Amino acid sequence: MRTLMWTFNVPAGTSKAQLIETIAATAHTYEGVPGLIRKYYGIASNEGSLVGIYLWESAAAANAFHTADWLAMATRRWAAAPQRQDWETPMVVEGVQQRPLRKVSG
Repeated sequence: MRTLMWTFNVPAGTSKAQLIETIAATAHTYEGVPGLIRKYYGIASNEGSLVGIYLWESAAAANAFHTADWLAMATRRWAAAPQRQDWETPMVVEGVQQRPLRKVSG
């Protein structure tokens, strides 16, 4: 599995309500995306940044989605290019729901 986190610095004066409105308007676009296991949205406590955390089945699936066109769209939306962090995710543990562990072989 692969985890990507994109951090978006939001324009000054953007309210939490505006961020939540944007999240609500875009969340449906991630439903049914091939290879996407889960997506989290996060808002910094100072409301100066927004994060999107994606758990993908593979790096190939992540890269197939996060193309140059996707980056250009995100840059236009937030008036600045987001910062990308990514890492291999060898295991996920679901604590509260007590789901089985997910592992990647190899």
